[in-house]
Amino acid sequence: MTPVSPAATALLLIDLQNDFIHPDGAYARGGQGAPVISALPARLAPLARAVRQSGGMVIATLFTLVPGRGGEPLISPHLKQLRPFLRSGDFAPGSWGQSVVQELQPVDATIEKVAYSAFYMTRLEWLLRKCGIEALIIGGIVTNGGVASTVRDAHVRDLPVRLLTDGCAAFSPQVHDAAIEGLRPVAEFTSVEQELARLQKCE
Repeated sequence: MTPVSPAATALLLIDLQNDFIHPDGAYARGGQGAPVISALPARLAPLARAVRQSGGMVIATLFTLVPGRGGEPLISPHLKQLRPFLRSGDFAPGSWGQSVVQELQPVDATIEKVAYSAFYMTRLEWLLRKCGIEALIIGGIVTNGGVASTVRDAHVRDLPVRLLTDGCAAFSPQVHDAAIEGLRPVAEFTSVEQELARLQKCE
């Protein structure tokens, strides 16, 4: 990847929200979770602080279940089948569950999204262009879902991506590893430690 200044770089955090991760969130209520996912906020928080201190941006995506008629959430059929425990109020716009987990706040901007990719029907690309962002560092959940889709969509937009292989996770190590390997052609692999060291050299 051609070097891009820290000020022109954004750390994009995918779906690290209370309803996904917090013990009181929707997924915990449904018995869905994994220690590697729960550990991500603490691992990513130092990098988020360092990116902001270097002049870069921290952007968080917020998976959102938009209320439809009668306030019932509009849930895609595949998601309803996978996560039958989702109910009205989960991931609702402006709710606690939709919000970024406390360990990663504050962030510079949030992007509501309704599908896997952070670029699908959102203002993310517009925001990046307006803010002079030329490269992304990406972490979050899940590796085979929102992370992979966003990385690929950034690639087709000629946005260089450094993927934090230890800063994203899936519900099983095997799924995570397979998803990471599949992204090798479209992203540069890095780690939280490597990115912290990179920023220190730029000081």
